[in-house]
Amino acid sequence: MSQNTPASSGTKPIITMRNVEKHYGKFHALRDVNLEVRRGEVIAIIGPSGSGKSTLIRCINRLEAISSGEIAVDGVKVEEGKNLALVRAEVGMVFQQFNLFPHMTVLRNVAIAPIRVRGIAKAEAEARARQLLERVGLADHMDKHPDQLSGGQQQRVAIARALAMEPAVLLFDEPTSALDPEMVGEVLDVMQSLAKTGVTMVVVTHEMGFARRVADRVVFMEDGQIIEQNTPDVLFDTPSTARAKAFLSSIMHGAAG
Repeated sequence: MSQNTPASSGTKPIITMRNVEKHYGKFHALRDVNLEVRRGEVIAIIGPSGSGKSTLIRCINRLEAISSGEIAVDGVKVEEGKNLALVRAEVGMVFQQFNLFPHMTVLRNVAIAPIRVRGIAKAEAEARARQLLERVGLADHMDKHPDQLSGGQQQRVAIARALAMEPAVLLFDEPTSALDPEMVGEVLDVMQSLAKTGVTMVVVTHEMGFARRVADRVVFMEDGQIIEQNTPDVLFDTPSTARAKAFLSSIMHGAAG
């Protein structure tokens, strides 16, 4: 499957990226990226450090502005102006470093965006926040502040916070990379349970087991390009490019070591 091959037909793409280029001065971060994500799909983006994975995901909700090309979310072009607020309300983001408000309780962290952005009544937003915190296994921690939680618990709060806006798409930028190894599993378990409910997810990850187990499609990037994309079994077992094969071989040897 080439980098220009769309996702399987049948449902309309919720994200489309067409001929996307991104430059940081002379550095060419994204090169002619074409990608479609369909509603309900889980996409894992893998590749070596510096390959453009995080840049790609940050361009989807314009945390990074593209240099050329076009990105649309649910048919709405991602660009400066009134469209951008519409897009960002529909795209949830979970970062490496949690980005929780330290002065707010866990409950308030989850409820604040629906109140301020969507205009939802405080009582309704907090009731929804309680449900989400229960969903991610943190019902007993809602009155604590972030610094009273482990890293894994903070990341689960961040996932609940993203879900509170009822986004059409959830983006994850290396959500386990800042966690101690024993905390990685609890976050991946929550993400796996979300995937089973049909949430559209685009996940930049180094967790190959998660990508293979949960993703509908795996996208391999290198040097700012999508080199190859396919189902997990095909991409991991029989990659069609030498670059993907070399990357996966190095990962497997590292794991074995």
